[in-house]
Amino acid sequence: MPTSFTVVPVEAQGEERGPAERDGQRQEEEEEEDERDRGSGDGIARESSPFINNAEMDRENMYEGKNMALFEEEMDSNPMVSSLLNKLANYTNLTQGVVEHEADEDSKRKEVKVPRMGTFIGVYLPCLQNILGVILFLRLTWIVGTAGVLESFIIVFMCCACTMLTAISMSAIATNGVVPAGGSYYMISRSLGPEFGGAVGLCFYLGTTFAGAMYILGTIEILLTYISPSAAIFKAEEVGDETEAMLNNMRVYGTCIITLMAIVVFVGVKYVNKLALVFLACVILSIIAIYAGVIKTAFDPPDFPICLLGNRTLSKRTFDVCAKFTESNNETKTTTLWHLFCDSPFLNATCDDYFSLNNVTEIQGIPGIMSGVLTDNLWSSYSEKGSIVEKKDQPSVAGSEETKMSGLPYVFTDIMTYFTMLVGIYFPSVTGIMAGSNRSGDLKDAQKSIPTGTILAISTTSFIYMEFLEVLTEGLDRVLLVRGSGREVITIYS
Repeated sequence: MPTSFTVVPVEAQGEERGPAERDGQRQEEEEEEDERDRGSGDGIARESSPFINNAEMDRENMYEGKNMALFEEEMDSNPMVSSLLNKLANYTNLTQGVVEHEADEDSKRKEVKVPRMGTFIGVYLPCLQNILGVILFLRLTWIVGTAGVLESFIIVFMCCACTMLTAISMSAIATNGVVPAGGSYYMISRSLGPEFGGAVGLCFYLGTTFAGAMYILGTIEILLTYISPSAAIFKAEEVGDETEAMLNNMRVYGTCIITLMAIVVFVGVKYVNKLALVFLACVILSIIAIYAGVIKTAFDPPDFPICLLGNRTLSKRTFDVCAKFTESNNETKTTTLWHLFCDSPFLNATCDDYFSLNNVTEIQGIPGIMSGVLTDNLWSSYSEKGSIVEKKDQPSVAGSEETKMSGLPYVFTDIMTYFTMLVGIYFPSVTGIMAGSNRSGDLKDAQKSIPTGTILAISTTSFIYMEFLEVLTEGLDRVLLVRGSGREVITIYS
């Protein structure tokens, strides 16, 4: 085997090649230059002209190798059409320096205008304002009168525990990373996935829609019942037409109010948000007024009589004197109540069987805290629809079962009541816990403010509801609780 090698330089190696090899290499280089001078798609050689300047040649070099493909799988390089559309979309008549300057100014303005809300203003007060609602003033007393003290505590505890567990779950998500702007459901979708966020957001949308309708109807009920009864468009001509007339009034006034709300939303909700603290102050003052009224009734109970026929409650809308007859100047005269149950105003008239066998009495609807009515309100008193509101432990003689109830001034229940139905009516009063987390983008420290403020707001409102149950059942007769549906009670206490 040879053990010595000879190193030949490249130049020398090229010189040692034959003329045929050098001619072939030169021919290959000329063919490569021709291919570069030709177009990539049409196969036509480019024309070299001294009248074409270098700028145009550079522009042609930039478009060299480009095509007009619209889809990625059809092109080997960047498409010209998409590049053109992108440039048109980002078109501006400002120079690059001006654009950069305005972007810098916008970023500075955004940094200055970013609000930094704390736990109390940003989370606690909004949640408190949204949780305390119309159910507290309109339906809580009726729930207490129907379910009793013990079952009412169970209802309130169940609903408040449900919202507390929801707030704890939301707090776990809020403290598990950076809380983005966009509200709680945006936060849920980023943490648990868009499926959970979208499903919860849809339920929240539907719940908010029905809650808005509930608040509008509550507003109309208070307006037409106590503030301005003369403003009613439809009025009941007979005793049993009050419900239908109220529903027709709610339809008309509800349409007007919801149109007004739509205009407010169209103009801007920021003006309403500026008055949020004023609205919350009105709610808090109403609650304080109720507590003040309870304290006053403990020492000086108001005169609020309730008329009873036997143990049946009577509505005094069609008569003024709670008695069968009156005596004046040694003369006995029948009253309007007698005319409702009898066929003539004379003492020998034929009257209703139950009216003839039972006496007409009056009791105090608000005997006060010291009266001991709490023991009478402990247990539930569910009833069927159309039943007469009766007072327990009141002497009564049963009349004929064939007696007609229509047209008589009894107080009837307008709905069948049971435990789960009362839970459904009360539960909207504990919602609204997302009001603070929906402002996650405006909070200074969302990870700290959302859990603290939400849980404190739920605890505060739960305490208020529990105290209301105790206050209402200690000083009010059950007949008033069931009959008034909360409106009369709140009006008297306030």
